[in-house]
Amino acid sequence: MLNIPKPPEFNEEEVKEILKRHYGINAEILPLVGDIGRNFLVIDEKGKNYIFKIANEIENYYHIKAQNDVLQYLNDQNFDFELPLVIKNKNGELITEIKDKSSKKYYSRLLTWIKGKFLAEVEINEELLEDYGRVLGLIDRALKDFYVPHAERYWHWDLKNILDLRELTSYITDRERKRLIEYFILQFETEVIPKFPKLRKSIIYNDANDYNVLVKIEKNGKKRIAGLIDFGDMVHSYTVFDIAIALTYAMLDKTDPLKVAYLILKGYNRVFPLEENEIKVLYYCIAGRLCLSLMMSAYQKKLRPEDKYIIISEKSVWKFLKRLHLINPFRAEEVFRHACSFDSRREELLPERIIELRRKYIGRSLRLHYREPLKIVKGALQYLYDDKGKTYLDCVNNVAHVGHSNPRVVRAVQKQMAILNTNTRYLYEYLIRYAERLAKKFPEPLKVVFLVNSGSEANELALRLAYTYTGKRDMIVIDHAYHGNTTSLIDLSPYKFDGPGGSGSGPYTHKVIMPDTFRGPYKSDDREAGVKYAKHVIMAIEKLKNKGKGLAGFIAESLLGCGGHIPLPEGYLKTVYKAVREAGGVCIADEVQVGFGRVGTHFWAFEKQGVIPDIVTLGKPIGNGHPLAAVITTSEIADAFDNGMEYFNTFGGNPVSCAAGMAVLEVIEDENLQENALKVGNKIMEGFRELQKKYPIIGDVRGSGLFIGVEFVKDPETIEPAPEIAEEVVERMKEEGVLLNTEGPYHNVIKIKPPIIFTEENADQLINTIEKVLKLIF
Repeated sequence: MLNIPKPPEFNEEEVKEILKRHYGINAEILPLVGDIGRNFLVIDEKGKNYIFKIANEIENYYHIKAQNDVLQYLNDQNFDFELPLVIKNKNGELITEIKDKSSKKYYSRLLTWIKGKFLAEVEINEELLEDYGRVLGLIDRALKDFYVPHAERYWHWDLKNILDLRELTSYITDRERKRLIEYFILQFETEVIPKFPKLRKSIIYNDANDYNVLVKIEKNGKKRIAGLIDFGDMVHSYTVFDIAIALTYAMLDKTDPLKVAYLILKGYNRVFPLEENEIKVLYYCIAGRLCLSLMMSAYQKKLRPEDKYIIISEKSVWKFLKRLHLINPFRAEEVFRHACSFDSRREELLPERIIELRRKYIGRSLRLHYREPLKIVKGALQYLYDDKGKTYLDCVNNVAHVGHSNPRVVRAVQKQMAILNTNTRYLYEYLIRYAERLAKKFPEPLKVVFLVNSGSEANELALRLAYTYTGKRDMIVIDHAYHGNTTSLIDLSPYKFDGPGGSGSGPYTHKVIMPDTFRGPYKSDDREAGVKYAKHVIMAIEKLKNKGKGLAGFIAESLLGCGGHIPLPEGYLKTVYKAVREAGGVCIADEVQVGFGRVGTHFWAFEKQGVIPDIVTLGKPIGNGHPLAAVITTSEIADAFDNGMEYFNTFGGNPVSCAAGMAVLEVIEDENLQENALKVGNKIMEGFRELQKKYPIIGDVRGSGLFIGVEFVKDPETIEPAPEIAEEVVERMKEEGVLLNTEGPYHNVIKIKPPIIFTEENADQLINTIEKVLKLIF
């Protein structure tokens, strides 16, 4: 863990005495802010200003000498802007050794004072920004071949060391902020560090923040860079970090941060051209500096809570990091390339060519979303980036349960992949650790875990368990249900066998009506609706008995997905499960879409109905996109399945998949994401219900947590479905940067099932954008 000693403790009288003894100056002293050292404004008897700097004890003599050497070299270049000059003491030394009251030794220097206003405190214009880039370019150009050995030091503000400082995220308590920092550190590790061998290295200033850059305002109002101060973070590192730091702070609180970056880069590139590899990493270097600043701020706040300087930019940095997350990195790179006179990136395959090749090499039954399909090139938590530089808020991808590229899941998978990936015929701990942790999320007697690779495999295995345990084959399913893509599951999925290309139900499938209290025969105002819908299952069981058949089981999603995101009415599963068990069947809860805290009120959606299934199937969100699924059942059913025929799944339960699953559970629990799903989901539904008052085309708003359906109708009285309008809303929302899709038997239900890290700000964006779209349509 990083350990920075407190700043040196010298009072003003002590500093006065030091200056008189070592420099022969009688002066007035005013303390100034600083990072880890102490700074004082010195005003001599003639009114001339200086700055006196006392270095922190972690800075040794040679590091400070290296700073002096760099400053002297740069001052010899005769720039048209100022840099501090180090003043010799009475003994002709540039560094003065001093001691505090406890005789602890420190190194100090007296430097010239540069007049000007901080860049952070002046109104900027295009000319000033280009001049800023030019000034920094001149410094980096001058330093590119200059070398002093002790500039090669390990320094906490050197961006190349950011992975070493990752542990400082432990000081950040806000879960959303911590997640975002961890995401960008992962991206730095992925996108920047592998390119280190191709990047230039040199001594860099390393601290071009807007409180170290001074601006002179001429009498005619023209502004130019007067000079740069504070070379205490100077280090030998990757050259591109210097311009990245300058851009980071200059872009804070700006209406158009990319325009600011463009102008600074334009000025910089004129005198010291960036290389293409440097442009490619610039976005993530900016993000890395933001993260480093925030981690250091959180760490130092714990050490020095009374020091306001250490949080001088914190609020603005947090705000910009969130904003940077919204900026597609490919768009940013295009701006950077243009500023540096590079052509646009060349895509290997344009979307049109990919579609053409899909038709040639991929089965045509595999469909695409949207009239104009998207080429998605990167996922970033709740956002997706396309190849055109556009950012999309993902409101429909329930597979990336804890966010696209969630750093904790990615690291868990990477780490385990580097250690071991094998199959369950060998002993390894991860299988048992994950199965135990997963099983603990379920009520008794659901304690036996089978790990597989997809929701379809999970439901297929659930069927085998039911068939083996009961000795029967007949199954009851809900109309318009979808349970998987295997042959046996297509036979249990009315969504498929009654849809295009389907051939109707098989002899063992018995379909009952959807318990839909909006469109079905029993409405939401009927307190007995759940029981009445359940009677249709009881009637199906009676028909089987009359034919002399037994029942293998009943399978249903705990909230209906393909049916239109329909919550089950109260009492439905309780009544159904009782009847099924009395008939000798087993009750299967398909939680592939709705499990893992998505419904908010409970971890598993079946718990909303106050029931315990005999078999539960899991998929989609379980591995956050990693191919993983599970079946949870009772010991009694599992023992019946152990009939001599081995069940083996080559990849099911492999260590890497278990690592993914474990990480997902940890993230959900550590970040209280179930509670988040409930809070944000309620906000979304409240927003849609307010819109429903203005737009009667919204017929119904329903759901639980972050599993929501919004049904569009042509007339609120007749509730005639309005699929064309639902489709138009989805298409226009895409154009506005929000991804949705339709569901339901009539394709008139907009489904909302985003990653459960969705924030209240995201909810506001969704509601505000859909209101904008509805205004345009109506």
